[in-house]
Amino acid sequence: QVQLVESGGGLVQAGGSLRLSCAASGSIFRIDLMNWYRQAPGKQRELVATITSGGSTNYAGSVKGRFTISRDNAKNTVYLQMSSLKLEDTAVYSCTARVLTGGMRYLEPWGQGTLVTVSS
Repeated sequence: QVQLVESGGGLVQAGGSLRLSCAASGSIFRIDLMNWYRQAPGKQRELVATITSGGSTNYAGSVKGRFTISRDNAKNTVYLQMSSLKLEDTAVYSCTARVLTGGMRYLEPWGQGTLVTVSS
């Protein structure tokens, strides 16, 4: 009923920047919390950043000061602006959201993920 689609991943040099997008579509009444996760090869999935419907944000310590999460409620889209990228930022980045559907039930769908590769 609700789909999340990420875009914007790719190959970038260390120190560079990249902007990820995640658009939600389907039967959406309201989107509450939106999150970005990442999973590097051989590592556990990590919560990178969260943003509430009111715009309050929270970040993992490893990205604080370098990444910025934002959202456009009119477009049901969340963004992740990544700057000063490091080799260790290489991962598959996925978004998730807490969605209240038009049928008045909550769903927490995940996107398919987008690969970010940081090279030296």
